[in-house]
Amino acid sequence: MAEIPIIDIKSVSKVFRLQDQTIHALRDASITIRKGEFVCLIGASGCGKSTLLRIMAGFEQPSAGEALMWGKPIEGPDPSRGMVFQDYALFPWLSVRDNIGFGPAARGLPGAEVKSIVDRFIELVGLQKFATAYPHQLSGGMKQRVAIARVLANDADLVLMDEPFGALDAMTRERLQDELLEIWQRTGLTVVFVTHSVEEAIFLAGRVVVMTPGPGRIESDNALDLPRPRDVSSPEFNDIRRVLSAKLHSHHGKKVTA
Repeated sequence: MAEIPIIDIKSVSKVFRLQDQTIHALRDASITIRKGEFVCLIGASGCGKSTLLRIMAGFEQPSAGEALMWGKPIEGPDPSRGMVFQDYALFPWLSVRDNIGFGPAARGLPGAEVKSIVDRFIELVGLQKFATAYPHQLSGGMKQRVAIARVLANDADLVLMDEPFGALDAMTRERLQDELLEIWQRTGLTVVFVTHSVEEAIFLAGRVVVMTPGPGRIESDNALDLPRPRDVSSPEFNDIRRVLSAKLHSHHGKKVTA
């Protein structure tokens, strides 16, 4: 019997109604995510990447089709599916330690267990010296580490990341890409990562899924046969970049009817 995928999106469409307008964000999108995979979604702005991620998270329900986790319908948000946003979404009145421990404490775990969990994930993201700091005292990169640690501390099986490094400078972004890969390899997490950057997608992912302009469909699902760690300057890396860039830009200028 085949292993049940952690996420199975089956012919999902999503329609939003804004006043007198009908917005077709997704149409007949299907994607399967296996446990332990690192999958990147790329596509033009407005192609439905974030909508698809929010359906996986349980923040939105499909207008048609099915969204399943472990073969069961996704009916709403759940700690097993953690979301990391570009704007961090930290509680400004809580310290680093209390932000990371918020989920475990809210689940009613004993104080000693919460402390142990927080200690583990503060160390994992390298913020031991900033445990008592507040979000306004942290750099953008540090805030994003706290956001990642908070999701992991909540015992997530699946981490959904919506352009998490998009607002960071290039050096910080590269460092966090390396750190995220290390966390993924050490923990066996499943990651679905939305990005506008073809280079970032190839550097991080085992699969890169290209979406068409809205209403979003899956244009292609590309398994990457590149050893890690990956060298962005290598001929093999740049061959893949050319292929994926061509797929991404092949739809530009085409009118997509809703």
